[in-house]
Amino acid sequence: MAESVKVAYVFPGQGAQSVGMGLDLYHGFASAKAVFDRADKALGFSLSRLCFEGPEDELRQTINAQPAIVTTSFACLEACREVGVGLPPASFVAGHSLGEYTALAASGVLDFADVVSLARERGRLMHEAGQMTPGGMAAIIGLDEAPLSELCAETGAQIANINCPGQIVISGAEDNLNQAVELAKSRGAHRVIPLQVSGAFHTPLMQPAVDGMAKAIAKISFNDPTTPIIGNTIAQPLATAPAVKEELLYQLCNCVQWQRSVEYMIGDGVSVFIEIGPGKVLAGLIKRIDRNVKILNIGDAESVRNFSVD
Repeated sequence: MAESVKVAYVFPGQGAQSVGMGLDLYHGFASAKAVFDRADKALGFSLSRLCFEGPEDELRQTINAQPAIVTTSFACLEACREVGVGLPPASFVAGHSLGEYTALAASGVLDFADVVSLARERGRLMHEAGQMTPGGMAAIIGLDEAPLSELCAETGAQIANINCPGQIVISGAEDNLNQAVELAKSRGAHRVIPLQVSGAFHTPLMQPAVDGMAKAIAKISFNDPTTPIIGNTIAQPLATAPAVKEELLYQLCNCVQWQRSVEYMIGDGVSVFIEIGPGKVLAGLIKRIDRNVKILNIGDAESVRNFSVD
């Protein structure tokens, strides 16, 4: 691959989990096994068994799904590094919401044990905030940002993720979200897809989680990123430890600007995106943003062994 080609690593967020994820990595690569073993030790229970065997309803719980996805994603990356499959260095790393935590480990901001512990605490706090004020999220297909902003202003819901052209996620307390969903249908949305989450993520209803995460983050020493992280909420590079800390707290209550993040990286010359972790959600979104870029996936042992940029 020509040295002039710029590459970005991208890491999936909540919803990418599935029972069995990481099992073949665990048995196939010593480095991946070490990642799962470190997660189990850091958390004090067998997260690996939950990833490999389920049950699904337990894995899907926010408190479990978040560290599980981070662990599986980082195990994919470490397996690639172990076997030397020609994984090119990244000019940027980025993660969708929770995926930003995997990016912290990938760019050397935090040790993996600290990352998985923070992801677990984030999941716990977000779930608790959702119990305090029940809410949810829904993907709206086929309405642009401007009309969705209007109906959110009318109903008290909020735009939570701008994922790609034609796909925006809204979030809010139950009644507000239900009103917004009905308005979206009446105003031309092609589809409305409720998301399997335990609260109104990326809205001010997550403020209790911000308070808790601020305390957790304050106990850990952060390094400056070795590779710039594209922040979810600003769609710009985070180059310092203080900027990363600020982003991690701000993103809990504010919109994930995924489309703008990808557009920033493409504008800076990135032409190859490598989605590292379970599922292929981000690949689908990036294709909708720009069909001219190359998108690769590393999500299991076979994709590690067969990886090639060319």
